[in-house]
Amino acid sequence: MAQVSSISRVGTTEPFYLQVARNQISFHKDNFKFGFNPDVDNSLETIWAEGGLYSYLSSATALKVSSSSLDDSSTGTGARTIAVSGLDANYDELTETVVLAGQTAITTSNQFIRVNRIKVLTAGSGGQNAGVIYAGTGAISSGVPANKYATIAIGDNQTLMCTWTVPRGYTAYLHQLDITMNTEVANKYGTVSLVARPFGGVFNVQDKFVLSQDIIHQTFTYPRKYEEKTDIEVRAIASSSNADLAVSAGLDIIYIQNDGA
Repeated sequence: MAQVSSISRVGTTEPFYLQVARNQISFHKDNFKFGFNPDVDNSLETIWAEGGLYSYLSSATALKVSSSSLDDSSTGTGARTIAVSGLDANYDELTETVVLAGQTAITTSNQFIRVNRIKVLTAGSGGQNAGVIYAGTGAISSGVPANKYATIAIGDNQTLMCTWTVPRGYTAYLHQLDITMNTEVANKYGTVSLVARPFGGVFNVQDKFVLSQDIIHQTFTYPRKYEEKTDIEVRAIASSSNADLAVSAGLDIIYIQNDGA
């Protein structure tokens, strides 16, 4: 496995992380996983656009992909095609392209045990998703599934969910955590936690911060190590109801294929 710290190109030396981003280091991948929750109150919530505490799939299943708007369709003015990225039943990385049909659900050809990201690939004249786009299961009502595992807020063109699961055969290293919190309500604050659940285990707190109008850049001198199939996410809770906390979070991750994988 390559462990080169820098290389020379045209008289310059490129940093290790730039080499990883350029796919110049074998077996290494980079991932910036970021999320936003516009309204955190006094119940624990995951930092994702849908709000509330994220619920994970217990087994691999085909997903129903739909939108709350009729304009998100193959001939509409909104989003037309999307890429659903996640992990399959073996926790191997998987991406599938789906052609949208407005509020009518399209079932994925593949089965997913995790959904890590959805991204709009093409759109009509509006240039963005006109409604909320969902990947979920259960009954669909006006394009909204009963169980939601990923959502794209109107106009974002991709999910904002600070959750990620380490693929099979890889070990992940978290080297930076970014958190921003804002509220227009006086004397309100929030508690933000980085949590992780090893495969077969429970969520453990990895780091915790108390914020109000703050920005935190937490760099780990010795990166946090996470084994394959570990679920990682950022959660927040407000000091009281109606705090109206807006919280964003980002994870800078490098994940490396295990020897012999």
